[in-house]
Parts: sequence; C-alpha cells; structure tokens
Amino acid sequence: MRMTWDKEADALYIRLDDAKIVESEEVSDGIVLDFDASGRAVGLEMLDVRQRFPNANADLSRVEVEVA
Repeated sequence: MRMTWDKEADALYIRLDDAKIVESEEVSDGIVLDFDASGRAVGLEMLDVRQRFPNANADLSRVEVEVA
C-alpha cells in the first residue's frame, strides 16, 4: 500500500494494489475509487483533503499507521 498527498492539489491518494486501473467512480463528493478488471478497489482519491479534517493545520506529511 502506498499513500501520497499532493499539497498543491490538496489531494490524497491511497494505492491499495498495483493492479491496472480499468475504471474509476466518484462514490461521494470528492471521493473517487479506482477498480481493477475484477472489480476490486485498488485505489482511493480524496479531493479537498484539508476541508475534511477537523484540524485545518494538520500535518499531512506525517501519517501514523495503527495495526489492529
């Protein structure tokens, strides 16, 4: 899994798998899922990221991952 944040575009992209993307669908305002040929979600793009976080000054260059 790979995650990138484009500061200028204010977009966060999470790539779940390296499979070829064959279709994308906006599932909610500013949330786009990418699908492979089998219909599995392999990526997620979130636009206007800063507006979606309660703390507008959040440091999005640092991410904590918690494994349950």
